[in-house]
Amino acid sequence: GVVLTGMGEDGARGLLQLRNLKMRTIAQDEASALIYGMPKAAVDCGAAEQVLPLDRIARRILELCQC
Repeated sequence: GVVLTGMGEDGARGLLQLRNLKMRTIAQDEASALIYGMPKAAVDCGAAEQVLPLDRIARRILELCQC
């Protein structure tokens, strides 16, 4: 799961549910986020396994999908 720029905490709650199921989770970093509210909520509640800049997220997803 991935949480990108945005406001609120609903995405962070959903990401935390995925993290609790041992799924891989990523949040966008503060420097590349237009609005850091949602990614910050994900980081603060421990939902984000990794915090990456926007330009590295797609590459990381591809890496995680390779078997």
